[in-house]
Amino acid sequence: MTTQETHPARPDARLAAARIASVDALRGFSLLGILVVNIAFLASGYRMAGLAEPAFDSGLDWAVRWVVTLFLENKFYLLFSFLFGYSFTLQMDSARRRGRPFTPMFLRRLAGLFLLGLAHAVLLFPGDILTTYAAVGLALLVLRGVQPKTAIALAVVLTLLLALGFMLLAVLATAGFDMSGRVADGSVEAAASNSALGGAFWQIVSEHLRKLSLIIVARVLFQGPAVLAACLIGLAVGRLGVLRDLGAYTTTLRRLQWTGFTVGLAGAAFYASSAWNASVHKFWGEAVDLVTAPLLAAAYAATFLRVLPYLPRLGRALAAPGRMALSNYLAQSLICSLIFTGYGLALVDRVSPPLEVVIALGIFVLQVGYSRWWLARRRYGPVEWFLRYLTYWGRPAVRR
Repeated sequence: MTTQETHPARPDARLAAARIASVDALRGFSLLGILVVNIAFLASGYRMAGLAEPAFDSGLDWAVRWVVTLFLENKFYLLFSFLFGYSFTLQMDSARRRGRPFTPMFLRRLAGLFLLGLAHAVLLFPGDILTTYAAVGLALLVLRGVQPKTAIALAVVLTLLLALGFMLLAVLATAGFDMSGRVADGSVEAAASNSALGGAFWQIVSEHLRKLSLIIVARVLFQGPAVLAACLIGLAVGRLGVLRDLGAYTTTLRRLQWTGFTVGLAGAAFYASSAWNASVHKFWGEAVDLVTAPLLAAAYAATFLRVLPYLPRLGRALAAPGRMALSNYLAQSLICSLIFTGYGLALVDRVSPPLEVVIALGIFVLQVGYSRWWLARRRYGPVEWFLRYLTYWGRPAVRR
């Protein structure tokens, strides 16, 4: 035993543990937001088609749709992507300390993510993001040597180019494309999707494959670059060591809060209007949201990290599911599939938006309890253990 090992309570060790716990808690917070957004798409083919479920048209139903779209949609997957980029820097540092070659380990990790994501998309949820992370991880590997300022500049350029792309689509749609019948066609498609999702195993899988074939272009051209931009910000933050000493960046965090809760919320309001108000074309909303959603997501993160030291119980509760976020992300889709599709209760398009949110909160509370129970006995979540096995090409320790 070394000299340092005889002082387990030394201040630097406690600070390091606190930093890791805060990142895990932020990841758990992001996981909750993702679930509240995703459950609507898992529960009805209408939401996947960009439409409101016609069976639920009350004032409360619409209020929940607006709140979720305004405050949550397209914000929390950016937070998760930011943390993916930040964790990338931690993995590089860990490999350097251990004297291990980073590239082959990370490539095996990305291969595992891709296989998990592919299975997730085909069997449970075509809105999977793990395959996107696997592709974006390759770009991070190529860009791993960039300086923080360069990473931030690249993220800004990617975001602006995406926004310009949606603006061009909006102009073209407004000027030349006939959008009449789009809602009717979407309704027919959504009804057919609901029928398939409530059917047998092969009907569900076939519907997932059909949706994947439709959205793959959007994934490559739009979501991929947006995820990469958020990951690059995470890489820059990891390189700068911001999360290692938040007190030194208090002014920056305050500026993020002011900007995010003003510009970000204004952009989110415009995006929500484009989603639910036919007078504003959805592509204009997407263009504005691409620029402003990262600001609101940053404001959420800054506020969460500043408040967390005053709410230690909340931090501990969120850190547990955050430590096994991959297992919980996949479990969320599995549980929702058992509730809404023919895998289980087949309640597709039979649950109102408010009840969807209640179910999402219930699932997450169960995951908090389960994660704490699991991690009290084991080092890693079940899927995290498998991914770690692939990364290091060896059997990791299971028990604490």
